[in-house]
Amino acid sequence: MNYTTSPLARLFCAAVFFISMSGLRAQEHSTFPVGEFTFTRPAKWEWVESTSPMRKAQLKVTDAASKASANVAFYYFGTGGAGGVQANVDRWLKLFVEPADQINAKVEHTTVGNTKLTYVQAEGTFNSGAPGGPVTPMPGYALLGAILESDKGNVFVRMTGPKDLVKSSVVDFKKMIESGPKKD
Repeated sequence: MNYTTSPLARLFCAAVFFISMSGLRAQEHSTFPVGEFTFTRPAKWEWVESTSPMRKAQLKVTDAASKASANVAFYYFGTGGAGGVQANVDRWLKLFVEPADQINAKVEHTTVGNTKLTYVQAEGTFNSGAPGGPVTPMPGYALLGAILESDKGNVFVRMTGPKDLVKSSVVDFKKMIESGPKKD
């Protein structure tokens, strides 16, 4: 029997090829640039092809039971694009159905190297959808955002998903964000 042409051999070779390529694909984006920053993706977070031309990178975070997932999107619009820090903080908080005083909003300012960072957290009923388009209310959701300031254009990073998953991802999210700026 010639094993190189048998259907079983071809299926085996195809499976080995697919498995090896998926391993390469996961490693392909362990670090990635957005604007002037280069971020290190948490090992368990999955690289996803962007669903929007506005997104410069996109990741998926899945809980241990693989039942819930959160989306992490990176945006970069160049110098002066998308408005200032406070305008974006306000815009993100307005993505919730509930008033700002009911979403446990938290805004934190810090610096890494020479880069000013603003972290934003909120939870409640999140209105998911493209700006100006139809929205889907997502109760029990949370937002974890970061704005990295740069003279070459700010980078905006926003994680949204089920509240418990987002809350359990804060440490990895901040580690990823703080991997971006140069530490000189």
